[in-house]
Amino acid sequence: MPPSRTPAGPKLKNNRAAEIVAREAAQFIAREASSESLITVIRTQSMSHGERITVFVSVFPVEKTRAALAFLERQREAFSDHLKAHSRLRLPRVDFLPDNGEQSGVPTLPEESVR
Repeated sequence: MPPSRTPAGPKLKNNRAAEIVAREAAQFIAREASSESLITVIRTQSMSHGERITVFVSVFPVEKTRAALAFLERQREAFSDHLKAHSRLRLPRVDFLPDNGEQSGVPTLPEESVR
């Protein structure tokens, strides 16, 4: 008897969409960003049933964070076009925010895994 399969729920679908957006955001940033700073996608968070996805980024050097976020804001439409071309997602609203754990110097991993 084959194992029973449970249908993919909305939470699983939102997580998959967030993973795709994270991967595509990293590729887009690597291709489009200047070499003045290093912008790294840290994680994504899906909200409003997948209608909004927040992409958290770290920026090095930290002094370039404001400029990097301004760049990402200006490139939002171009990133949306990139998502259309490279995924089959129903396009969410994508916001870019700095990852506060990285900015404050606090590790984002639980303390047990840092040891």
